[in-house]
Amino acid sequence: MISLLYIWLYSQSFHFHVAHIYAHLGYPSAQHIVGQRYLKGAGVVKDEERAMHWFRQASQQDHPHAAFNLAVGKLKNTTGPMEVGDVQMLLNVAARQGIQEAQELLENVILTQNKLLSTKGTRRFYKS
Repeated sequence: MISLLYIWLYSQSFHFHVAHIYAHLGYPSAQHIVGQRYLKGAGVVKDEERAMHWFRQASQQDHPHAAFNLAVGKLKNTTGPMEVGDVQMLLNVAARQGIQEAQELLENVILTQNKLLSTKGTRRFYKS
């Protein structure tokens, strides 16, 4: 009876601990949940670095939402130096699995990259 009371009173914390166990066992959905909890600070102290760690773990197993969240983290510089190729690869993983936001962001990243490349090519024609 006391354990049920604990679960009811501390459901967010309890849910986090259960998900954390499964995340350590390698379940990508649990890794994504743990990443979300760290990102939002739900049932645990907010820690974006740990969130990105768990998103990375899940994305390595092709979890679409984790791949999208990791790409957004890279774009926001939460994960350290950004490699455009890494961001595109992560967004491709998410977009292939039906995450509409990933497809839209991927199109914007490619468009921005193409604009940057085209302006770099024209700079040599301008006089200083």
